[in-house]
Order: sequence, then structure tokens, then C-alpha cells
Amino acid sequence: MQPGMRRICFLLFLSLSTLLSTALANSVVLKQVLPEATVIGSGSFRWFGLKLYDASLWAVRSSFNSDNWQSTPLALELNYARSLEGRRIAEASIDEMKKLGIGTSAQHKAWDEAMKQVFPDVDKTTQLTGLYVPGQPTRFFRNGSPVGEITDPAFGAAFFAIWLHPKTTAPKLRSALLGQ
Repeated sequence: MQPGMRRICFLLFLSLSTLLSTALANSVVLKQVLPEATVIGSGSFRWFGLKLYDASLWAVRSSFNSDNWQSTPLALELNYARSLEGRRIAEASIDEMKKLGIGTSAQHKAWDEAMKQVFPDVDKTTQLTGLYVPGQPTRFFRNGSPVGEITDPAFGAAFFAIWLHPKTTAPKLRSALLGQ
């Protein structure tokens, strides 16, 4: 094998092993916090044609109801396809909540500050997972490791509504996540 080809094979192996270890770490976390959860649906989010991330929604299928998702523990995995700053992710999340008419201006301010403390910068090797359990803090994980939580019990439903509300700005992704 030529030296250039060896290097390409090595880099490919390294990339695949990184992706596999991230997926395994995250599935271990999901199995610990939602042991009976399975993927309800998945899809990609694009902005002006650029893929930002792939998303998967996890829940216990037997108790999941797409019309009443707020009453069920859920996990949302986002596998990023490009680099983004955590603060920009927080700002975009608040913009989406405002478009949906969810939360007050005081809540938006508090949630924005909290997300900016929790959300890390991401790149194409990053998987962020949000865990929603009704009435509990919303917890976030980066590549399977905890990065923080937002304690306001109203935040979780507001945050997950970005993807699951009937009036989301990404209706195709919503349908894919809900397995429709």
C-alpha cells in the first residue's frame, strides 16, 4: 500500500472510531436515563441548503403520543455537521421560541442566559443531547458527557417545542422526528 493511501486509511479509521465512541457513549447515557427508549424518528435540518445537523428523537414508544409529547420523557440527539458557537445556538433557540409565542420576555432572558452557560461550541464531531422529563430540569450532554442543566421546569417543553410544536419553522423535520 502506498504511503498516501495508508494515511487516508488511518484517517478514515480514526474518524470512524471517534464517531463510534461518541455514539456508544451517548447510547449508554440514554439507556441509563431512558432505559426503554427507542428512536421515534430522525431527520436532517438544513438552513439555506446547508446541513446543520441530523436529529433523532428518543422516547418510550408505548407511552409516546405525538399530540401530547409534553407529558412524556424525551431525548433529542443533534449530530452537528458544521461548527457553531454555543451562544449562537442559544440565541437561535430563543428566536424560535419567540416565533412560537412560547414564554415571556423575562423567561426568554433567563433561558438565553442559562443556555449560553450550558451550550458548548460544536463542530462536526459533536453530538448534543437534550433530556426532557416533565417537571424536572432539562439536562444536556455533549458526546455522552453531562454539560449542564436548566432548572426551570417550563424550559424543557419550550425548548423541545422548537422541533415538536405543530407550528415549528421546520415542519418536515418535525414529521420525520415524530416518525410520520
